[in-house]
Amino acid sequence: METAMNQTLTILGLESSCDDTAAAVVRHTPGNRPEILASVVHGQSELHRDFGGVVPEIAARAHAEKLDLCVEEALKHAALDLGAMDAVAVTAGPGLIGGVLSGVMCAKGLCAGSGKPLIGVNHLAGHALTPRLTDALDYPYLMLLVSGGHCQFLLVEGVDSFTRLGGTIDDAPGEAFDKTARLLGLPQPGGPAVEAEAKLGDPGRFRLPRPLLDRPGCDLSFSGLKTALRRSRDQIISENGGLTVMDRSDLCAGFQAAITDVLAEKTDRAIAVYLQSAPATPVFAVAGGVAANHAIRARLATVCAANGLDFTAPPLALCTDNAAMIAYVGLERFRLGMCDGMDLSARPRWPLDRTSPTLLGSGKKGAKA
Repeated sequence: METAMNQTLTILGLESSCDDTAAAVVRHTPGNRPEILASVVHGQSELHRDFGGVVPEIAARAHAEKLDLCVEEALKHAALDLGAMDAVAVTAGPGLIGGVLSGVMCAKGLCAGSGKPLIGVNHLAGHALTPRLTDALDYPYLMLLVSGGHCQFLLVEGVDSFTRLGGTIDDAPGEAFDKTARLLGLPQPGGPAVEAEAKLGDPGRFRLPRPLLDRPGCDLSFSGLKTALRRSRDQIISENGGLTVMDRSDLCAGFQAAITDVLAEKTDRAIAVYLQSAPATPVFAVAGGVAANHAIRARLATVCAANGLDFTAPPLALCTDNAAMIAYVGLERFRLGMCDGMDLSARPRWPLDRTSPTLLGSGKKGAKA
C-alpha cells in the first residue's frame, strides 16, 4: 500500500487568524514542485476601516460567516470536491482567538462530516515554510518572518523544528507601519500607504532613531521609533500650524528608512550566526506582510549578496495571510503522520521555538510568540 511519504497528496487549508478569511487547495507529488490549485482570500479592510485597526469581535463574526463560502469557492476553483482531499489543515494559532476558533470549528465540522484527517497548523509555521512551497528550499535555511503582529529571525530546520535567533520585544514592524499611518492621517492598512508616501519623500530630512543597534544580538524594537515620529510630527505642527504634503512624505520616508536600516543590520547579525552551522547551500528567506515592502526587500537582498547567501521572497500574494501556506504545512505534517484529533484547541499563543524565552508584548494583530 502506498504510504503518505511517496503518494500524491491534496490538502484543503483554512486560515482565519486575523482579518483575512482564506481557503486553499494544495497538491504535491514527490519529485515535483507543490501546486496551488486554488487560493481564495476575503479581506475585511472595509469592516475595520473606521476603527483604525482590527476589531476582534467584528473579525470573528466575519470569519464565521465567510469560512464555508471560502471553502466552497476554493474547491470550485480547484475543480475538486471535499472527498478528493487527503486531509484538512487549519490555523490553530497564534492569533485573535475568536477568529482562530472560527477556523478550527469549521475544519472540525468538515472532518467530522467527511471522515478526513484534521491537522492543526501554527500560523507562523505557515509563513516560515512558504519558501518551501514556492522555491522548494532545503532545510536548514534562515528566515525573517516580518508581519503585522510578528517579527522573528528563525533557523528553519524542519517542519516542526525552529530556532529563534531574535525577535521584536514590543511592536512588530507591520504594527509600527499601521500606527504611523494613523498618526499621519493615512488609510489602513498602513504598510502600503506609508510605502507609497515614502517614495515621494526625503529619508534624510528627519533622522529618526535606530532602536537596539547599540546592543548585541538580533532582538528588535520599534515602539520608540513610532514615538519619535510622533514627536517630530507634533513639532512640525507646533511650529507651522499643520503638516504639508511634503512633511508627511518626508516623515514616511524617514520612518521607512529607519526600519529598513534596523532590519538590515539585524539580518547581517543573524546571517553570521546561521553561517556558523556551515549550511551546504546558505539561503535567506523573508516572508510575512512586511516582506511585500519593495524597499525592505531590496535592502535585505543586498545584505545577502554581501554575505554570499541566496535571497528569496515569496510572491507578494503569499507574503500576506493566506491558506495556501497553511495547506502546505498541513501537507508536510501529514506526510510525517502528524495529525490531530477532535480535541484540537484554538491557541492565542503558540511559539515556534519552544525552548527560547517568550517574547514580550502583544500586538494589535495578535499575541507575539
